[in-house]
Amino acid sequence: MPLTLGPLLIDAGIEPAQALVIRHAFVTEPEESGLTGLHADSTHAEIFSYTGTQSSDTRRFPALPPRYWVVFIKEGGDQARLWSVVENRGEVSRDEIRRTFDIVETEHMEDLRARLVIGWKSPRTWRMNASTAASYPVVGIADAEPIPFPGFDRLVLSHVQLQAVMREHRYASWRTALSSVFGIYLITDTRDGRHYVGKADGEESIRQRWHAYATNGHGGNVELKTLDPSSFRFSLLRVFDPSTPRADINAAEGHFKVALDSVQHGLNRN
Repeated sequence: MPLTLGPLLIDAGIEPAQALVIRHAFVTEPEESGLTGLHADSTHAEIFSYTGTQSSDTRRFPALPPRYWVVFIKEGGDQARLWSVVENRGEVSRDEIRRTFDIVETEHMEDLRARLVIGWKSPRTWRMNASTAASYPVVGIADAEPIPFPGFDRLVLSHVQLQAVMREHRYASWRTALSSVFGIYLITDTRDGRHYVGKADGEESIRQRWHAYATNGHGGNVELKTLDPSSFRFSLLRVFDPSTPRADINAAEGHFKVALDSVQHGLNRN
């Protein structure tokens, strides 16, 4: 059975009945294009604007548009390539021909940006409910370009990013690097700033230990089981060669627990 957009939305945590799918012509300043639909300033990474250049089109846009907008760029007469998924944080202004919304880019479908191409059945329609677009066919998903490993001391990952690192081909070099070391890692709950200090040694490399967090969110840690991993941020405090004595790794773990006060005021039980 041919793949359609719907399952990809659901896999990304987007309920089609509660989202918009939008196709715009290109990324530009709205005053330069004179087109009806969505326009965005390519120099801003997080804030985008919807602009209707005809009052009737502005009125037809939902009075209270949904939270998530799945945005595509026109590619040929009947195709569209995924640009990004953005979150609508509310309307900030409007006039007779223009409505402007505060929009921020999200991590939804991040691994498919610029890679996913769908067939666009209605060339004259620039936006629709995602439940309608869910039946649109997937024309192709291009191979992702490899992403260079940034180095152990620059590694800071959200839980969604960690899951991508553990499964996507473009992060193959990251998995190789993480497989080569033991070490002390830090999990920060970004909702309240509490820390969890953990270690990977013995039979487990950093990659093996973090794979468990990517899979179930808690890695078997009792305190973390009660929390939502979507707010976790993962980083490395210190890495060790696999030949390092376990006692040295244990000592480093103990030091960081004290330094970060992760037992009394954090997420470590001991």
